[in-house]
Amino acid sequence: MMASPIRVMLSAEPEREPPRRGPTLGGGAHRLPPVGGRVVTATSFSRKTQAMHTIVRSLSIASLLFIAACRQASADAYGNFEATEVTVASEVPGRVLRLDAEEGRRLTAGEEVGLVDSTALVLQRAELLARRASAQARIREVEATAAVFETQQGIAERELERTRRLLAAQAATAQQGDRAERDVRVLREQLQGAQAARVTVLREVASIEAQVATLEDRIRRSRIVAPEAGTVLTRYVEPGELVQAGSPLFKMASLDTLILRAYVSGAQLSQVALGQVHVVRVDAGGDSLRTLEGRVTWIAPAAEFTPTPIQTREERVMQVYAVKLAVPNADGRLRLGMPAELTLTVATPER
Repeated sequence: MMASPIRVMLSAEPEREPPRRGPTLGGGAHRLPPVGGRVVTATSFSRKTQAMHTIVRSLSIASLLFIAACRQASADAYGNFEATEVTVASEVPGRVLRLDAEEGRRLTAGEEVGLVDSTALVLQRAELLARRASAQARIREVEATAAVFETQQGIAERELERTRRLLAAQAATAQQGDRAERDVRVLREQLQGAQAARVTVLREVASIEAQVATLEDRIRRSRIVAPEAGTVLTRYVEPGELVQAGSPLFKMASLDTLILRAYVSGAQLSQVALGQVHVVRVDAGGDSLRTLEGRVTWIAPAAEFTPTPIQTREERVMQVYAVKLAVPNADGRLRLGMPAELTLTVATPER
């Protein structure tokens, strides 16, 4: 079956008499009947179309390369976002009873998110409290005994004075005087002993109170508390696991403001100063960029070789300076490790 004829008008040349040949050309190409123009075969028309597509595709690739080159030329430095990560560890050994630190959860400063078993600590504290109560009772007993000795000593001293007056008047015997002096001396020693016992018991109570305070601190530390506001990045243990003091439980970081660590050359270093605000751009999807502002918070005191992960082999031999810029992330669209471009100009963020 022959294909339907295709008529194409390419120019306004005079109509020519078609050659009187067969219905097809050599190679099987069909002849296109003329309609006020020259005759074109389907094969030549297909080749012209393919050539046009090739030209359009080449122009598109060239345009994309040109746009990418322009984007790269507009940036002075490149880097990635990071944050100050905090690893929360157990402060006491024991079994984890509860841990409400799911990855991605936002925590507030001081929020209690877990608990390590502190039953043994609570029992020790109860024992120490009982010992402290007993010691305090002994203090009261010693103080009462000391008060009795002090009263008796006063009586004995008055008796000794009376006896001495009688002896002076030769109205008492020497034996009575010796007995009065002995009574005063014995009561004085007993009073001193009671006072020393009171000091000893007071020291015992102070020692017990120090041990109670230590246990109460350990019991308090058995509660797992977020040290600052932030987002849980990684969780290391699950409830029921045994941990030692210092064992990491989870890692968190504040993502409200991220840090862009970028690298500038020595020639660009003069354009960077602490407190300056520069333009930071990140990908916003497609070919568009999102413009933000970043404030310089740190500049490296010494040069270093360009880090391997973000540069080519040729650029890794260059000496650069690391800088950190604080970039607000209130909407949470920035992510750790996300690449960004830095332009060393006054920031004019898009609203």
